[in-house]
Amino acid sequence: MGDRISNEKRLIGAIAEARHAGADLLVVPELQLSGYGFAAAEDVSCTAEELAEVLAGSRLATLVGFHERAGEESHNSAGYFEDGIAVHVHRKLYLCDYAPFDEDVHFIPGHGMRAFDTALGRMATLICNDAWQPFLPSLAVHDGAEVLLIPAASSTAVPEAEAYWTELTRFYARMLGCYVVFVNRVGTEAGGLTFWGGSHVVDPRGDVVAQSPRLEESLVLAEIDLERVAGRRRELPLAGLRPELLRNELERLGTAGVR
Repeated sequence: MGDRISNEKRLIGAIAEARHAGADLLVVPELQLSGYGFAAAEDVSCTAEELAEVLAGSRLATLVGFHERAGEESHNSAGYFEDGIAVHVHRKLYLCDYAPFDEDVHFIPGHGMRAFDTALGRMATLICNDAWQPFLPSLAVHDGAEVLLIPAASSTAVPEAEAYWTELTRFYARMLGCYVVFVNRVGTEAGGLTFWGGSHVVDPRGDVVAQSPRLEESLVLAEIDLERVAGRRRELPLAGLRPELLRNELERLGTAGVR
């Protein structure tokens, strides 16, 4: 917690373990490099370029949650790297701006979300509270995402969160015909937050195909077959996005205010 160098070493160890297990992609939780409770400390932040140097030669695709220093701005970010090359960096769009989290004190929200192409397929990242905004997963999938990656720092401070997350990820996978990879923190940090773990992978039919134990840090392995995504979308095609409808309704809400 709060020790970036130590967390970098743990990350490199996890990469080696995942590679030894035959994995092609490792996903770690939200703010893995800094720890959640130490997010405001300047010495735990880094740039995407600095993180790329840490991951150089890793020979594994990796999604890493980190406190990003971007010029004068700080972001709660998740970077997707392939052998140390930054493919995409997502900056959390919807910060938890309420106690006991108060992320808005430490971070500036991101300004956009994009699906991105990787050697393993087209993906999109949603950081924790981003996934609680139902329109974002839909936008990601309409942008071509076949896999939704959701690094999280969900704690017992929200008692219903554990059940909600399973319901959310299964719903998104089933309704959008995609894989959902949910990776949550484990352990207790400053401020008394306890993170319950429960990382899991859901297939395009909404079945949980891999899951970690509660309150236990572990490597979870799951096979992702993108042909199952294509097959599911042939069975239940996604409805057209109708951007003109969305534009009109968003403009109306922006003018009238959300009730």
